[in-house]
Parts: sequence; C-alpha cells; structure tokens
Amino acid sequence: MSGPRHVLVSAVEERGPLLHDVQADAPAPNLPDAPAPDLPDDLRRRLADWSLARPAGGFASRPELRRHVARGLELARAVARRLGPEWAVRYQDERHRTTKYVCWGCGHLHWTPDAHGIPPHPVDLVVVGEYGAYPLRAEGFGHFSPDDPAAALDLSAALVADLNRWAADVKAAMDTWVHDRDSARLHDTYARLRDEGELLTARVARELPPGRSVTFEGV
Repeated sequence: MSGPRHVLVSAVEERGPLLHDVQADAPAPNLPDAPAPDLPDDLRRRLADWSLARPAGGFASRPELRRHVARGLELARAVARRLGPEWAVRYQDERHRTTKYVCWGCGHLHWTPDAHGIPPHPVDLVVVGEYGAYPLRAEGFGHFSPDDPAAALDLSAALVADLNRWAADVKAAMDTWVHDRDSARLHDTYARLRDEGELLTARVARELPPGRSVTFEGV
C-alpha cells in the first residue's frame, strides 16, 4: 500500500474508537488483517473509555456532547502525535458532523492530509553548528529555529534555549578564530562545542515523538 496508512478515531455507535486502514471514502477497514497502529496501552484504554462513555442513543444535552467531542479531539491528537507521518489520522466530530485530518505536527484539523504542503513538517532533523545559522536543519526547510511554529517540534523551553545558546557560542567561537589561530585553544573550543552538540542531539531525540529522527553533523 503506497502513501500513509489511515486511521479513523470515532465514537459513533456502530464503530469502535479506532479503525485502521480506513480510506477517506471507505465506510469500513479495507485491510482488516493489517497490523494495528502501535499505540501505548494507556492511550488504547483512554480511547476505549471515551467510546464507551457515549450514550447508546446519543447525548441528551449539548454541554455533554461538547465535552465528549473535546475529549475525543484530544485523544485523536495524541494518536496523531504518536503515529507520526506514516499514518493519516482523521477525527469524526459528532458535534459538527465533520471528519477531518489531524496534523501529527501541529495538531490542527484540516480537510486534506497535505494541507501544510510537502514536506508538512521536518521529519529527519540535523543538529549542526554553522556560522550565523540556526542550530537545526532539515531537507525542504533548510536551517530553522527550534521553536519555529512551522516545524511543530514542541521542544521544551529549556532545550530551545540551550540549542540557541549553543548556536550563539558557535558563532562567537568562529569570530574569535578569525583573530586567534592558537591551535590548542582552537582544539579545546571545538571539542567542547562538539561534545555539547552531541548532548543536545540526544536531548532532542528524547523529546521528539515517534516518526521523527535526529542526527548530529558536527561543527
């Protein structure tokens, strides 16, 4: 099967909370024997609880329906983040009677899976120290800031600050090297920046959701 696999998150009576390999124009799974999405047990349990919480005859009040729809959207976003770019996740909103794609990067809802263009968000990241450049790079994005909304990395504020500080240190070191060619100081500074870059890369890897990768390309 080419392209992303499809997942529908729905709590409608005749469907379970998660159907895999459902195409946008198909009412039922078209590959029932395919492996199910790899989701944590806790997320599967929350999906099941959400589906079971729906009254058999529908909701008696609009506030209850709104709360149920909001909870379902939160779960659909969690599914999309977990599965990443290899799956297209759609959410069936019972309140608005719509079925939209949930972006695995930014969490927004879209009518089409490619609303962000190609690539939608950087997938294979590179941490690299280059003069005057942002510390992250990806094909199709070039260098970019670790908190760039278009990248949708959702890195912690502490990690964003440390990446930007490291990039500033790289620039400052290169400015110094222009006037100071002492080989011992040059070697020590390079080794320190390289080691810091490797540690930062490991931290980025820990914070990235499944479906994204990061490598260190040096200084």
